[in-house]
Amino acid sequence: MKYSNVALEGLAYTLPDEMVTSAELEARLAPLYTRLRLPEGRLELMTGIRERRFWPAGSLPGDHSIVTVQKLLETSERDPAAVGMLVHASVCRDYIEPATACRVHHDAGLPADCLVYDVSNACLGILNGMIQVANAIELGQVRAGIVVGTEDARPIVENTIRMLNSDESLTRDQMKLAVASLTLGSGSVAVLLTHRDLSRSGSRMLAAHGRAHTVGNALCRGTYQPVPAADGSISRVAPVMQTDSEQLLIEGIAAARPTFEGFLAEAGWSRGDISRTICHQVGSAHRKLMLSTLELDPARDFTTYETLGNTGSVALPITLAKAAESGTLAAGDRVALMGIGSGVNVLMMAVEWQGGAF
Repeated sequence: MKYSNVALEGLAYTLPDEMVTSAELEARLAPLYTRLRLPEGRLELMTGIRERRFWPAGSLPGDHSIVTVQKLLETSERDPAAVGMLVHASVCRDYIEPATACRVHHDAGLPADCLVYDVSNACLGILNGMIQVANAIELGQVRAGIVVGTEDARPIVENTIRMLNSDESLTRDQMKLAVASLTLGSGSVAVLLTHRDLSRSGSRMLAAHGRAHTVGNALCRGTYQPVPAADGSISRVAPVMQTDSEQLLIEGIAAARPTFEGFLAEAGWSRGDISRTICHQVGSAHRKLMLSTLELDPARDFTTYETLGNTGSVALPITLAKAAESGTLAAGDRVALMGIGSGVNVLMMAVEWQGGAF
């Protein structure tokens, strides 16, 4: 996919106030750690994640997506009436139906002649939404569009801790399937794409290339399970995720290698042309293997997983926004956005950075 008319015009993100360290999670897992004789500090040692953030209990993803879209419109100084497309693209959503995008659209004051819907594709949802908006701009269907999403890690992390402590039959090997759930964090992000004629920043989305490697579709699966009450009845359902992290890493990197070669060809770049890389924020082991496999310089990579954890679909765009905010990105930088999502799918984008609204 190549683009001639798509500008990456603005990014906005919102983060929860509550910070939870890996040490605090391990303290809550004391019954499990004691029974299995696990050393404290292993979670941060294995993942490189010191802390993550959680939204207030009971809040809905749409609550935070509304705030983030409003922030994006304000910082980019855009008239809501100019937005022709709104995609809500996180794993987390308010309800099975209607689309979470509907409430965000209403509360953000977007126009009636705006395409409004949800998209979900694990950790690639926001990037997939960006592709859809970019395609619509390139085809002349819309002039500007917003992709937004909010991930809420609190329910799955808390349910994982409950399960690990309550099931006394769990072995060390079985516990490994829950480690990925403990790395999750919360956040919200919104991305504004416009036709280049409307651009004030000059930042361009040049190309994208994706690849499906769905042999790995069973390696990470999230669902809901019943939670029994004290009297044995079912009090509620709660999210649960099981992840074969080691095999998912192997399959993800296997898919990334050919995707990267196709990405370079699509963008017309060589490895040496890449000024900065922004990858999906899984953790230290994933980052190290990804960059070494693709022969990319770690010094050119920017990360946030250390303090935000794995924030799912919003991780990569939040990291891009923070890289820009910190002054890491300079005008003229060629930035490779490299996303991998369970399933396994890979999507990479080429951005020529000039600036933007934050």
